[in-house]
Amino acid sequence: MQKLFLGLLLLVNSFLSAQRPQSSSSIKVKGTVIDKDSGKPLEYATLILQSVRNSENITGGITNENGEFNIETKPGMYNISVEYISYATYKKDRQLLRATTDLGIISLSIDVSQLDEVEVIAERTTVELRLDKKIYNVGSDLTVSGGTVSDVLDNVPSVSVDVEGNVQLRGNDDVRILINGKPSAITGLNSAEALQQLPAESIEKVEVITSPSARYDAEGSGGIINIILRRSKLQGLNGAITTNLGYPTRAGLNGNINYRTGDLNIFTNAGYNYRKGPGNSFTDTDFFDTAGNFTNSITETREFERIRKGFNINFGVEWYVNETSSITQTIFIRNSDNSSETTNNFSQQDVFGTITSGFRFDPETEDDKTFQYGINYDKQFNGDSDHKLTFAFQYETSDELEESLIVQNGFDSESVRTDEDQQRIFMQTDYVVPIGKGGQFEIGYRGDFNKLDTDYDVAFISPTLDELGITNPSNLLNFKETINAFYTQYGTKINKLSFLSGLRYESTRLIINQIETGDFNRNNFDGLFPTLNLNFELSEKESFQLGYNRRIRRPRSFFLNPFPSRSSPTNLFQGNPNLTPSFSNQIDLGYLKRYEKLTLNSSIYFQRATDVITFITEDTGENTVFDGEEVSILRRTPVNLAKNDRYGFEFNTNYRPLRKWNINGNINLFQLVTRGDFNGQNFDAENLSWFARLNNKITLPSNIDWQTRLFYRGPTENAQSKNQGILSMSLAFSKDLFKDKASLAISINDVFNSRKRVTETRTPFFNTDSEFQRRVRSYNLSFTYRFNQKKKRSQGRGGDDDNGGGEEFGA
Repeated sequence: MQKLFLGLLLLVNSFLSAQRPQSSSSIKVKGTVIDKDSGKPLEYATLILQSVRNSENITGGITNENGEFNIETKPGMYNISVEYISYATYKKDRQLLRATTDLGIISLSIDVSQLDEVEVIAERTTVELRLDKKIYNVGSDLTVSGGTVSDVLDNVPSVSVDVEGNVQLRGNDDVRILINGKPSAITGLNSAEALQQLPAESIEKVEVITSPSARYDAEGSGGIINIILRRSKLQGLNGAITTNLGYPTRAGLNGNINYRTGDLNIFTNAGYNYRKGPGNSFTDTDFFDTAGNFTNSITETREFERIRKGFNINFGVEWYVNETSSITQTIFIRNSDNSSETTNNFSQQDVFGTITSGFRFDPETEDDKTFQYGINYDKQFNGDSDHKLTFAFQYETSDELEESLIVQNGFDSESVRTDEDQQRIFMQTDYVVPIGKGGQFEIGYRGDFNKLDTDYDVAFISPTLDELGITNPSNLLNFKETINAFYTQYGTKINKLSFLSGLRYESTRLIINQIETGDFNRNNFDGLFPTLNLNFELSEKESFQLGYNRRIRRPRSFFLNPFPSRSSPTNLFQGNPNLTPSFSNQIDLGYLKRYEKLTLNSSIYFQRATDVITFITEDTGENTVFDGEEVSILRRTPVNLAKNDRYGFEFNTNYRPLRKWNINGNINLFQLVTRGDFNGQNFDAENLSWFARLNNKITLPSNIDWQTRLFYRGPTENAQSKNQGILSMSLAFSKDLFKDKASLAISINDVFNSRKRVTETRTPFFNTDSEFQRRVRSYNLSFTYRFNQKKKRSQGRGGDDDNGGGEEFGA
């Protein structure tokens, strides 16, 4: 609470500091916008004030129901424009505003010659394809309304989310997820779990960067996903509120509110969500002796139901100190109260055909608390956006407590308690200066300081540890990670060729201390990470890009944690504290072509990684007591294998055959070649896999929007396991109400209830067939109401904020 109070105090201090000089330094600009032919007022017309001195300093507002606007800004020289869908834009350049100014009545007339083009812009596409990245606009996707961030990512080109909620980019699960260009406590201790609890309505857009520059940290061999949160810069009060109901039981209330007056911008995203998530799994394992003879089998059927409920808020204050500098302070708070119930029905059959059975009930409660405070400073020298200094600092704490009392065959069997406490400090400074004509030099530093303490306590009630004959897994683990990075890069444009070349140095210090056992691991590793991005423009609508980068995959704390999970008596997951990082080199060749109604974007890529972190399944050598009989315990654990080559092809397209019909598709095809041995067993494997996504959106009569999403993930295979392909479909319908101030949407996720992982594992000592479904088919109804804010898909130039650091030189 002291940290929270301190953060709020700093925000209030910033608010008061900004308010004191405002009355004397701000002026008002007002006026009325009408239709030239009818004389009627135009509601939601957009006024844009762009500073002549600093073109990136843009402010503005929208008209009310009487067509009136009245905004505050600083004195200065501005380019003034007023925009309205299907109307010709009103412009006045280089207007000196020294005092309160009344622009009077501004008459706009319909621009017939541009009417079709304006309508296309109004129906904003879900996906924007660029050569160096892909931008996914959340507000245009009906299927995620009332959903979560995980649902959003599952619709992003090049990205897929597996049945367990793990995010993959081009089939690679080593993905770096950023919030507004920085690591964030929003993703929590368990990013997959956290992303399934945050509301989709808090997101403005998602950027997918497959060839990051040296500015970004080298973590994430698959690339970077940058999530941009909603934040408006319009003057006055505006926002939107969304409520949703669904089945299986779900309910939520989320809102984003923005208030800007003069030099002060206050913004917030907040929400409360309640969800029930039923799921199921099936596992059938046959065991063999060293001669390959059958000894016994275990069959498990699991039913689980997760309840996720929690509140989160992201609150910020942005103070424009003057025309060239600004300070932004933010606080993020999340409080989640979760629970789950898992029921295992299992049976054993021995070599004589004798069958015994039992059940295991595992109720678990989970309490998550997250706090983050951040401050950002941005200074532009002489009003030049290409010559600037930025500084960012974040402090965050996350606490997660999980407790369960496992009941087996009607008796209390064991209690499990996991208490995780994480503290992280992040800081980064960046200096950019123009050199010559079109050149740009950048230098910066970044520091990540992470500390995670885990208290894992298991108490065996019946049978006891002595009766089980296994070692007590209880332990205390202290995990410390320190990363210091220095980077520099230079870019320029020569005729049609743009290039950006950079070098990054990262020094990592890692400590893993197991208090109870006395095991101590220290890993120190340094690395140089060069990057190169070339962009050649054949024309304004056609270009090529060549990208190269070296990246690192550090083992996550979850991978290093040696504490075994206890969700099943015969199958467990256990981390490996001896893991080392994996390094990779990747080259990517891309092509972009724009036609009148069609955009094509494709790329071929190759990646070679060493010391690859791979999950294997092995016999622990320990047994558990099952109805008086001893049964082998299997362990799934990560290990470092020798080498992995990844060859891939990606194709993305946007096609708009009609103004009210939009199609976008994404195909990823990749070949994986793995070579390596572990504990005398060979894990060589080759696998060709692919996934495809198709989104079709059309406007029906009565202006009802209909969207269909199809997704197929091809079969995958490694040395031990094969996964079958998965086909799923989602539907959504939406209707605008109350003169576009509100929207009503209904969606069906996984229409055929087919999103299941079906796996077979083959080893010399056991064979396993399994099926896993994390969540079943769901229905959702959502209602959104907007006040003083235009519908996102038809928003004008002054209403978006590209904050987040996703831009690349030469893009």
